[in-house]
Formats: sequence, structure tokens, C-alpha cells
Amino acid sequence: MGGDRTTVAGGMATALESRQQPPVSGARKSLSSLLWAVVLPASMILGAGIGQWLLWLGVVLMLAVVASAACLIGGLWHRAGAATLVAFAGFALMLFAGPAVYEVYMKTVGDPVAAVVTEVTDQHNRRGPDMFCTVEETGGDHETYEVSQQENCFGQAEKGDRVEIRKDPLGLLDPRLPDGPDQRNTTEITLGVTTGLTALIAAATFYAGQRRRRG
Repeated sequence: MGGDRTTVAGGMATALESRQQPPVSGARKSLSSLLWAVVLPASMILGAGIGQWLLWLGVVLMLAVVASAACLIGGLWHRAGAATLVAFAGFALMLFAGPAVYEVYMKTVGDPVAAVVTEVTDQHNRRGPDMFCTVEETGGDHETYEVSQQENCFGQAEKGDRVEIRKDPLGLLDPRLPDGPDQRNTTEITLGVTTGLTALIAAATFYAGQRRRRG
């Protein structure tokens, strides 16, 4: 009899504890997973965009976000596979998101300014061609700019060519040279890859949040 009473008492205590500690709400888990699925890739894209202005700052921010994502997904949620996928996709996003943000921004809100190419140089190094173009405005104060491949100097313009550059209305980014005949779809491709990587990171983060495990 004593043993039966002990068993019953233990069962009642367990039931009471389960009532006092209800399971995590599925809606709350979905909401937090969705929040992280938006915040993480958005922060990576923001860091890549800042990198077009200050390279070192953008790289630091991107690395910090990727490391935070790996700690959250792999450490707190215990989803190592998803953490690895997000980390690799985040590093790939570094390469594409920055140029995509710069190109879309300059083509959308950049001020068109008539200019002439005064010099084109190729400082060839071990990695290959390293082009620099010097352009001078044909009106206004005749300001001169030296732009690199980051600003679309890939040899499509030659000395003496008249071009229409795009200037940043905020004055933070260097002007961008127009696309050449063989660059018609480069922005679309870069933007497409960026969109795909962003969707992959968001999906992996949401899945990991939904399938999170307690340590």
C-alpha cells in the first residue's frame, strides 16, 4: 500500500510540474523564427552595402553577422547543418550583395552627368587585370574622378569616349561608368544571385528556428 501511495504521489507531482511549465507556444516559435529569418539576411545585405562606402567597415559587419548567425543556429538552436549552410551562403552573399546594392542604387537614383574619359590604365597584377578609368565632367566645375573596376571600369570605355556617368546624390559613393555592349545583363545576374542567396539564408534560418532543439 505504501508503495502504491508513493507512486500515485509521484505521478501527481509530475502532472503538477507539467502544468506549471507549459510547452513553448508554436506561434511564438514561428514568430521568432520568422523574425530571425528576416533580420539576419537583411543585416548581411546592409553590411555589404556599407562595404561599398567603407570596405573595412562592411567586412567587419558582415563577419559579425555571419558569426552571430552561426552561434545562434548552431549553438543555441543546435542545428549544425543549417548553421553551416547559412555561414557558407553568408560568405557568398558578401561577394554579390555589395555590387548588387551599388548597381541598383546608382542606376535607380544616381544623377546622370555627361563626362569624357581622359585616361584608361591597367595595373596588371597576379590576380589579373586591374583597370582604372579617369573621367572628367564636360560641364559644371569639370570635376575629375578616378574609378576602378568596382565602379564598372572594365575597359569598355577608351580614352576620348564621351560617356554618361551616374553620380551618387549623397556624395558617398564614387561615380559609376555605364555598361558596355557585353554587360547588358550583368546587373540582373548579380541581383538574381543575391536574391537566391538571401532566400536560402532566410529559409535555412526559419527551418532551424522551427526545428530548434534544447541543449
